Amino acid sequence: MIRRGRVGRPGLLGTVARTAVITGTAQATSNAMNRHAQQRAAPPPPQYEAPPAAPPLPPLPPEPSGAAQSEDDLVAKLGRLGDLHRSGVLSDEEFAAAKAKLLG
Repeated sequence: MIRRGRVGRPGLLGTVARTAVITGTAQATSNAMNRHAQQRAAPPPPQYEAPPAAPPLPPLPPEPSGAAQSEDDLVAKLGRLGDLHRSGVLSDEEFAAAKAKLLG
C-alpha cells in the first residue's frame, strides 16, 4: 500500500505556521506605516545658522610718512595682514582694503 501525504485541510501545525506568517507580516507593515507617519509629523531639522560676526579689528597704527618707512617694516605689516587673512580673522574684502591702504 502506497501512503500519500495528508490531503485536505492543514493540520494544527500548518495552521499555526500560517497564522504566524500572517501576524508577522501585518506587524511589519504596521510598524512601517507608524514610522512613516512619525517622520512626516516630526518638525524639520534645524537649519544651519551662520556664526556671529567677529568684532571689527582696530585700525592699523599710523604709518610714518615718506622715506621714513623702511622696506622691512612694510614687509612685516603685509606678513601680519597675510597671517590674519589665512587664520580667517580678515575676510577677502578686508584683506584687500588693508593691503591697498598699506601699499598706497
